[in-house]
Amino acid sequence: MVEKAHRLIISKLYNLRTINTIRRLLFVAIIFFNIFAIMPVKAQSFITDDETESLLEKVVRPIFKAANIPFNSEKILILNDESLNAFVTDGNYLVIHSGTLINTADINELSGVLAHEAGHIAGGHIVRQKLQLDKMSALSVVSLIAAGAAAAASGRGDAAMAVMLGSQSSLFNAMNAYQMQEERSADESAVKYLAKLGQSPEGLKNFMKKTEQKNRLSGYDDFPYFRTHPLSSERINFFNQAVKNSKGTTVSPYDDEFKMVKAKISAFLLEPSRAWRLYPLQKTENDALYAHAILYYRQSDINQALQTLEKLLAKEPQNPFFHELKGQFLFESGRLPEAVESYTQALRLRNSPEIALGWAQAALEAPHDKAVLGQIINTLNKITIKEYNTVAWLLLARAYEENGQKAHALYASARYNTGLGNFEAAAKQLTQAEKNSPSPELKLKIADLKDFIGKKQKD
Repeated sequence: MVEKAHRLIISKLYNLRTINTIRRLLFVAIIFFNIFAIMPVKAQSFITDDETESLLEKVVRPIFKAANIPFNSEKILILNDESLNAFVTDGNYLVIHSGTLINTADINELSGVLAHEAGHIAGGHIVRQKLQLDKMSALSVVSLIAAGAAAAASGRGDAAMAVMLGSQSSLFNAMNAYQMQEERSADESAVKYLAKLGQSPEGLKNFMKKTEQKNRLSGYDDFPYFRTHPLSSERINFFNQAVKNSKGTTVSPYDDEFKMVKAKISAFLLEPSRAWRLYPLQKTENDALYAHAILYYRQSDINQALQTLEKLLAKEPQNPFFHELKGQFLFESGRLPEAVESYTQALRLRNSPEIALGWAQAALEAPHDKAVLGQIINTLNKITIKEYNTVAWLLLARAYEENGQKAHALYASARYNTGLGNFEAAAKQLTQAEKNSPSPELKLKIADLKDFIGKKQKD
């Protein structure tokens, strides 16, 4: 499990703080009078994990099919954020907070949350929300002009403030009503999708109870216009009736798999002391052992981590994710040949880009011959064809350099720097690559990348 900055989505995350954005637009004049200060938004990152993404695909794909939404696994993202939330953005990206995965009880509960978000996508709410934001922004400018006119006519600043506050209150109420309408629509859609899949809305109702409790603890019920959802009590009443009318089940064939994913994410992302409380040593179930192995690893007790992981491998020797995790433990403890062996086992069981990348990195660091180096280059090239991966391009640059392919090494380095936004460095590397006798095919790739960089530098 690693963190990633998803370059395709990072610029489209304004919906993560939709109400904050509206508040800043609407209160621009008040901020000008130094009544409120704009607080910086904490930078957030995405995580990638093959096991978690595989499970999410099993859960999301049938929901999207029920909602008649095209499924694209690249548009399912996990945000490293402990809060209970999921949301959709421009381009129909579905973003799930890690806190939602940790705190949802089972697949039924998780499916309910994701079915609700599918309702937003199917209802075209993101496009409509953007239009509403534009409208709110325009109205806030009108209120500012009206405030200025009031001040000029009366010669009093308090008259301007009264106009602004009255206008902003009306806009907030309008936006809140609009949000409530969309949430109700998404709730109704979610219940329909779950019914098509033979699932009960019980899980979604339970999730709403959790968010209601957190809202009360945060004091949000006193300020409903600061929230992106209508009052939870109203929604729970709707779900209570939906549950009564439902003949669906709350059990999923993926519940045990979800327990393992929850344990993995909790052990990797939570504070160790908190994760140990969730999975104390006296617990010996598979999910607890999974968490224990990772927590030992995080505490630099590699031997205990490996011993615990071996207990899981003894139970499930064909589990690719156990072999992958063992490879990670061995690699980071400097036991490179053993790490290559574990990654090879994992790759034999599941040929995924993430496992392949782990193998390539371990194999490149470990002693290897020319034949293995060729395999490393071939594997990394396959990864870069499937998806953009900065680490893969960096490793590919090293592998090509070792193999004496200077032009290819420079091109790979340029792709790496382009991904990081280091366009000047990438352009210099491409110029150098052209001087190292590139093949006709590579010349075309260099030309294409130079053209792309040139456009980016003009933006």
